Amino acid sequence: MLPPDQSSDAANSAAAGPSRRTFLKQTGGLLGVALAPPLAGQAEAIADKMAPASPILSGPTNVSLTINGQTKNLRLEPRTTLLDTLREYLDLTGSKKGCDHGQCGACTVLVDGQRVNSCLTLAIMAQGKPITTIEGLAKGDDLHPMQEAFLKHDGFQCGYCTPGQIMSGVACVKEGHATTDAQTREWMSGNLCRCGAYPNILAAVREVAGQQAKG
Repeated sequence: MLPPDQSSDAANSAAAGPSRRTFLKQTGGLLGVALAPPLAGQAEAIADKMAPASPILSGPTNVSLTINGQTKNLRLEPRTTLLDTLREYLDLTGSKKGCDHGQCGACTVLVDGQRVNSCLTLAIMAQGKPITTIEGLAKGDDLHPMQEAFLKHDGFQCGYCTPGQIMSGVACVKEGHATTDAQTREWMSGNLCRCGAYPNILAAVREVAGQQAKG
């Protein structure tokens, strides 16, 4: 028989419905059932099936690239950069390897119309996107207007950065980021070379921007 005070509490609890202790016991029991090994294992299996596939590639892999309008099928290590693919596997050496850390812009190419540092881009990531290098800019014997402008303004000195500068200049004008000298310098800042020819490079980019603005 319970002491008088406890019997009183028990009577009050019974009148008020399930006590906190009873509730915790009941929910604890339900959680225990829910997390029982068989059910937990089923839950993990369902989660595995619903998780998005994330294949990990290793070893030589088939890669198909569209470069300057031509499809190139290669077998590359997934870690191979686009720059090394162009230079070492396809003999397209116009894109230069400068810093190899994405800081000088000498390796600039267009991927899907956007300028990228090919030394920081994995070739496998460029699949399905059109890639344009300096070799693909001219149409036969007809130079691209940016190439003609670089010749006209003598926009090169040693010439090592020239392909990257031209590719970046083409994109800069297309983006509408060459409306003033200051803006052009800012949006061409990823192409690091600042030799004595840089004012001529700027003049070439500005001239092409002016031509396109006139239509």
